[in-house]
Amino acid sequence: MSLLSSVLGQYDVPQQAQAEGLYPYFRPIESDQDTVVSINGKRVLMFGSNSYLGLTNHPRLKEASIKAIEKYGTGCAGSRFLNGTLDIHLELEAKLAKLVNKEAALIYATGYTVNSGVVSCITGREDYLIFDEYNHASLIEGKRLSFSKQLKFRHNDMEDLEKVLKRCDIDKVKLIVVDGVFSMEGDMATLPEIVALSKKYNASIYVDEAHSLGVFGKTGAGICEHFGASEDVDLIMGTFSKSLGTIGGFVAADNNIINFLKHHSRTLIFSASISPAATGCVLAALDVMAEESWRKDALWANTNRAKEAFLKAGFEIGPTQSPIIPLFVRDNTKTFKITRNLMDDGIFVNPVVSPAVPSEDSLIRYSLMATHTFDQIDESVEKISKAARALGVIE
Repeated sequence: MSLLSSVLGQYDVPQQAQAEGLYPYFRPIESDQDTVVSINGKRVLMFGSNSYLGLTNHPRLKEASIKAIEKYGTGCAGSRFLNGTLDIHLELEAKLAKLVNKEAALIYATGYTVNSGVVSCITGREDYLIFDEYNHASLIEGKRLSFSKQLKFRHNDMEDLEKVLKRCDIDKVKLIVVDGVFSMEGDMATLPEIVALSKKYNASIYVDEAHSLGVFGKTGAGICEHFGASEDVDLIMGTFSKSLGTIGGFVAADNNIINFLKHHSRTLIFSASISPAATGCVLAALDVMAEESWRKDALWANTNRAKEAFLKAGFEIGPTQSPIIPLFVRDNTKTFKITRNLMDDGIFVNPVVSPAVPSEDSLIRYSLMATHTFDQIDESVEKISKAARALGVIE
């Protein structure tokens, strides 16, 4: 055994959870990502997916992916910068830019590489990156790789953000970076107030629409559209792995910013291109999202029904404003136990424990799809309430 293996082998937290029968990760699913999945041959209701519009098994998306493979093959064998740009990449970028009301867009292989590759290079050494403390790990990764000055403000606290902005040099670039919808808590960034402060202090704004694309806004373009703030936000980022049914991501901005990123963003230049199948899938997904507007309506009807039921049952759900409903347990072990007991009872949910959140904020992350039925929601609330009551989480 090498020294490296010996040192890393001292990490045994997962093994301890496995020995107690509480390990909740890497659960193998044997079916498509639908409202009902198959795990170990058993029917399980899925309330842990980010497929908000329920498009992962849509026939038009499947057909578009297959046709793209038939025409372009299975991969591009290189980065967008060199041999990996297809005509359908450019078609998709034009379509995304139009959706979010920007001059141009740039697509990447994953949403994670968008954030880590854009945030890391967009500002200079004397400039400022200003982060909400609850921002996603991919944004934090980009910040770690940046040479810019890095400041943080308390979650959605505009008074604290203004204090941070006052500390910045007036003649340097100041980029405020926020999630549109925060992926664990389910609440939205207070974008109108952020825009007002950005204008007061001559700052720019970057919004990650990963969990708001397809969910908010008249056309599903996200919270920037929802608040009428698209023109006030300099960079709008989104992913394809949630509402749009596949994998990949994009950033949209004006031509100057996109041109700079094309020639400086290392995760674009030195990563293989997004696959033809995923690209074709997103093109179809955008059409379906526009044509089947009932999906967003159904998603919100499901969200409202579940929220009301959980509140009536006595759960603490925090300030969520989205189809992400955090059910606070506030104890790591109880969170794992509830997750295991629910899996045994045919309900898939995601546990969120420290260090992802402080131990006292541990929670069950419950998320909805447009294609859930009210009966499925009611069944899940009943079983989750039973599991939580058994451990004293609710009365």
